[in-house]
Amino acid sequence: MLQPASLDLLIALRELLGEAHVLTSGDLSAYEQDWRKRTRGQALAVVRPSSTQQVADVVKACAQANVSIVPQGGNTGLVVGGIPDNTGAQVLLSLQRMNTIRAIDADNLALTAEAGCVLQNVQQAAEQSGFLFPLSLGAEGSCTLGGNLATNAGGTQVVRYGNARELCLGLEVVTAQGDVMHSLSGLRKDNTGYDLRHLMIGSEGTLGIITAATMKLYPMPAARLTAWAAVPSVAHAVKLLGLAHQHLGAGVTGFEMMGQFALRLVDKHYPQLRVPLWQDTPYCVLLENSDSESEAHARQRFEHLLELALEDGCVSDAVVAENLSQARNLWHIRESITLAQAEEGLNIKHDISVPISSIPRFVEETDALLTREISGVRLVNFGHLGDGNLHYNVQAPEGCDTQAFLRDHEDRVNALVYQSVKRFKGSISAEHGVGSMKVDSLPHYKDPVALALMQRIKHALDPQGLLNPGRVVR
Repeated sequence: MLQPASLDLLIALRELLGEAHVLTSGDLSAYEQDWRKRTRGQALAVVRPSSTQQVADVVKACAQANVSIVPQGGNTGLVVGGIPDNTGAQVLLSLQRMNTIRAIDADNLALTAEAGCVLQNVQQAAEQSGFLFPLSLGAEGSCTLGGNLATNAGGTQVVRYGNARELCLGLEVVTAQGDVMHSLSGLRKDNTGYDLRHLMIGSEGTLGIITAATMKLYPMPAARLTAWAAVPSVAHAVKLLGLAHQHLGAGVTGFEMMGQFALRLVDKHYPQLRVPLWQDTPYCVLLENSDSESEAHARQRFEHLLELALEDGCVSDAVVAENLSQARNLWHIRESITLAQAEEGLNIKHDISVPISSIPRFVEETDALLTREISGVRLVNFGHLGDGNLHYNVQAPEGCDTQAFLRDHEDRVNALVYQSVKRFKGSISAEHGVGSMKVDSLPHYKDPVALALMQRIKHALDPQGLLNPGRVVR
């Protein structure tokens, strides 16, 4: 039964947003269950504001009632950072109705959009104006710009354009007190003190609620070419990356590595995709080359690179997409690995980064460690080699009870992988964030002084502890 204070808050929220946008009954699984369907919470209410002022009003009402808030974008996160706990006492604030592209400034190469804009819609708006918005990831059809910024999302083009952080010129943010920080000017230079924008990016809604952002745009490339290369080892993939940087320079806009077992799962569950070259090589690499001159110029440089790589022995075979359809199919194969894993059964995901130069040794030593410690384990290794980010996932042994495997081995597997990451001076979260899944692990792998500073910042900006509590820091 609801307490009087909760009833008063619900009445206040309905007055602010209207009855239709304060949800307390019916099927709320789209908001209360995480994307991987491993965790389900229960909200006091799901609120759906349509403006920054409404977000500010909701925050003020919740602060007055001392009720915590969980901000949510597209609910595509992988670390349980955007759903309520199971107390039924938290307000889930969905930003999906705030989905307007506010402005495109062609001269400033900038776009301003609200936090609930689906990433794919931001890309399309930029393209319709003749520009490129380069943030691209597998969930782009459902993830939102605010969520991308709150987690500092990476994706497939970080090697050239950087993470969401590098693409952001300004933010509009509602603070824990319900005030609004207006900083959407789109300036590339502003040396007037602390950069609060970067503090908010990657904070996962624990320091403020991002309601809009001004993002960088780029000229559309004259040509984009995609190649798929078979490589004999991770070390050879790293060598190929070095050759690509040397011969293509800033033209390298994508460099993905995929292990044989990861591709075997795609071939098994999505045979219509026709995965090339995977059966006879330990790893494949997907490269993208963007060129500002012409397709002929791009193809000449790309083919020269692959010839050198074949002569050097770091590539054993390669195919270059002949048209856009073929290129899209190659990228679709890469983006289907996560879905193929889900089809295969429950698995343990890791989103780690280590220095690129250390990746071959990390993979060799960690593969051997897990194989030795856990009989029958299957390793799904793929990711953004170009920026040192691997999705180093662990699939349960074939034919076993996957629920039992997770129950008996998940903590042990995580500890083994994270200890290996620490040994190679890496990070246990490269682009997915910390959420609630990694919040208890973070103190073991984060510099203690840095962690203490993070906790002090959290307390200073959110002294009531109302914004997404239990995420990132305790």
